[in-house]
Amino acid sequence: MPSADLGRNHAGTAALDCPRGSCRDWLSLRPAHYNPCMVSLPESDPITDLLKRSRTIAVVGLSNSPLRPSHGVSAYMQTHGYRILPVNPKIHGSLGEKAFASLLEVPGTIDIVNIFRRPEFVEEVVDQALRLKVPVIWMQEGVVHEKAAQKARQAGIFVIMDRCILKEHRARFG
Repeated sequence: MPSADLGRNHAGTAALDCPRGSCRDWLSLRPAHYNPCMVSLPESDPITDLLKRSRTIAVVGLSNSPLRPSHGVSAYMQTHGYRILPVNPKIHGSLGEKAFASLLEVPGTIDIVNIFRRPEFVEEVVDQALRLKVPVIWMQEGVVHEKAAQKARQAGIFVIMDRCILKEHRARFG
């Protein structure tokens, strides 16, 4: 595939030129601000929708150490209005919230279970989420367990695997 060069788009502003060179033929049918060579996220996608409607995130494996990724990601989500519920039997609390030893001890409704555990521990977490009828299971980057994900999907749970909730939130909401 030919490389795209920085140049002028059809509206005369700096942009990547269309590597195929065919855009000019049908451009006259489009508004002046339209650039067929640029791609953007759709208006709505399932991740955007779930992040908009969710308020409570149970974070399995949340550490109380600010040096751990689970803490930083959860602190970010908390500053953006989400209630973070730590699920970790080894801590008493994190980010100003009481910690719970398992998902089954968390009171109230959970919108998202965010998993910061090694893959060998994921199936047990998914089983607990199934018992609680949690609508979304989110496995952070590096957390992949196809069997557990398939079990959750078959139960009607929306599953996101091997993606960072902070990065996905930031990409959609800044």
